[in-house]
Amino acid sequence: MVYPVIYSIFRSLYDATGERFVGLGNYGSIFTDSATLTTIRNNVIWVVVAPLVVTVLGLIFAVLTERIRWATAFKLVLFMPMAVSLLAAGVIFRLVYEQDPDKGVANAVLTTVHDTFSSSQGYPGARPRENDQAPAVAQQDGTVTVSQPAQPGQAVLIPLVGLPPDSVKDAAPAKAAAAPPGGGEIGGTVWLDVVRGGGGTVNQVDPQEKGLAGITVEAVSDGQVKATTETAADGTFHLTGLPAGSYTVRLPQSNFAAPFNGLTWLGPALITPAIIGAYIWVWAGFAMVLIAAGLSAVPRDALEAARIDGATEWQVFRRITVPLLAPVLLVVFVTMVINVLKVFDLVFIIAPGSVQPQANVIALEMWRVSFGGGNNQGMGSALAIFLLVLVVPFMIFNIRRFRRDER
Repeated sequence: MVYPVIYSIFRSLYDATGERFVGLGNYGSIFTDSATLTTIRNNVIWVVVAPLVVTVLGLIFAVLTERIRWATAFKLVLFMPMAVSLLAAGVIFRLVYEQDPDKGVANAVLTTVHDTFSSSQGYPGARPRENDQAPAVAQQDGTVTVSQPAQPGQAVLIPLVGLPPDSVKDAAPAKAAAAPPGGGEIGGTVWLDVVRGGGGTVNQVDPQEKGLAGITVEAVSDGQVKATTETAADGTFHLTGLPAGSYTVRLPQSNFAAPFNGLTWLGPALITPAIIGAYIWVWAGFAMVLIAAGLSAVPRDALEAARIDGATEWQVFRRITVPLLAPVLLVVFVTMVINVLKVFDLVFIIAPGSVQPQANVIALEMWRVSFGGGNNQGMGSALAIFLLVLVVPFMIFNIRRFRRDER
């Protein structure tokens, strides 16, 4: 280990060719180059977030294993990711974070939850015809309104185009809503006014045309929504409870928004949190095992004495368990800091090439500059020494704690 460290220090003082002495120029570039500053910022995020979350989760899991049945199986499941290499974990989470909900587990879960609580069905691209005779008009804010005001007891037609017939081929045939027999109600139909292969009468419901189900319809008067409903499978709707007067029947813009397909986990905004999530999945079980070992050494007399004195479980945990576990928690935290400072595999595998600059960390930048196309071992050696300087203080701290505990 000594020779590579000494040679890296020596090599960091020269340029990319290794022939021209540049002194501390490579080190100065670390703090002036925007790409390298991004890697330092990302490493700071890693150091602040990942070790803390891993330690806290490890503590929670360790405490839970003392209070549940099948504790051994619980520990085994949580520790199992440690048996997977970081390379394999990166491949797994590259698939987990796929944008397509049919492929990516994360977005499959998000879209399922979203669709469970969102009843409206989107028809992106749908619009009314653009002519003076069209019964409905598209507004600048994305809404669609009926051309003429409607009154209770009337039925309105809202024909839409812009959707491929195959996109609604499984929909029910559209049905023209009859005028409501009683007062206080406006009826109508929203349908795709297109016949596959041509034909049909424009602005009229034909037998071959499909109703648009799940579209939100509103009755608006004086700028306020007075009634809201959704279209049935055949495209019909009924706005009830309306007093006498004129109303604008409109379809909100949300009806025409693209369906929710989850988050762009592998995009520039979320790539670093996504990779940190993969790291936590791997290392939370490791932290749990170490903390559980420390928890087993906590004197039970102190815990029982506190309970006898009337302390709640939260007070026992906060005032006795955590202080007695402080040395173990500190060791776990510092060990995680050392690990995240030199994280490489997960970032290299999970981050697509297009967003790797936004997810970059010091260890990956060191490899990219030296061997990943940069071919600048001078700068790469400077990054390696910079990383060593960051890691060494935490290593010394850990070693001193180990020695103090042995004494």
